[in-house]
Amino acid sequence: MDAPVHADTRLARIAAAIAEPARARMLCSLLDGHARTSTELAVVAEVSPSTASAHLAKLKDEGLLEQLAQGKHRYYSLAGQEVAAALEALLVVAGVPRVPFTPTTPTRLRNARTCYDHMAGTVAVALHDRLLTQGWLVAADDGYALTPAGTAGCAALGLDVAALRQRRRRFACPCLDWSERRAHLGGALGAALLRLALDKGWVEQDLDSRALAVPPAGRRRLEAVFGIQLAE
Repeated sequence: MDAPVHADTRLARIAAAIAEPARARMLCSLLDGHARTSTELAVVAEVSPSTASAHLAKLKDEGLLEQLAQGKHRYYSLAGQEVAAALEALLVVAGVPRVPFTPTTPTRLRNARTCYDHMAGTVAVALHDRLLTQGWLVAADDGYALTPAGTAGCAALGLDVAALRQRRRRFACPCLDWSERRAHLGGALGAALLRLALDKGWVEQDLDSRALAVPPAGRRRLEAVFGIQLAE
């Protein structure tokens, strides 16, 4: 029978994981809510890729990080708000300011673009966050589930929720945005919202790239329908 793990022993293990300077830099860089690859975190920590992999495995084993597979890439983010709060408290004690995340994606692609068959970019991340905060979506085992309010809202937009549920794919799920490093909405519902936005003229497909233009009238309609604030 395994011996019980006491709180003080667990605390010591977590503190030891954080105490290594390279691992501490990795954790602090993730406090902005943006996920990063092991390669990016190796640069942040100023260590080799192989050393970074070992550090990330240690942080993941101690429950400080979670890993998300997105295509051929593996992204890392903090394992929850409790981890972020603990790090924030330690930074207050340390008295060191954090460096903000600065995306390098071209502006047109960063604002709005397609990601397979759904929308990505700043606009899509804002929409994803709004659907959660206004209670249309809630976390579920396989991604997101629609609440009664969300079902009614989708119906008001003209979306056939029953038909979307019959698709042989996930209904709604978070998809990590490679420019924002936060989630946008994927799955059948995400694809339906992109088609709706295109049909309504809220966004316009670029003929030569994945970029989506958001005309002034479309931006105003998106803001009015979903209650989000978009940059002009």
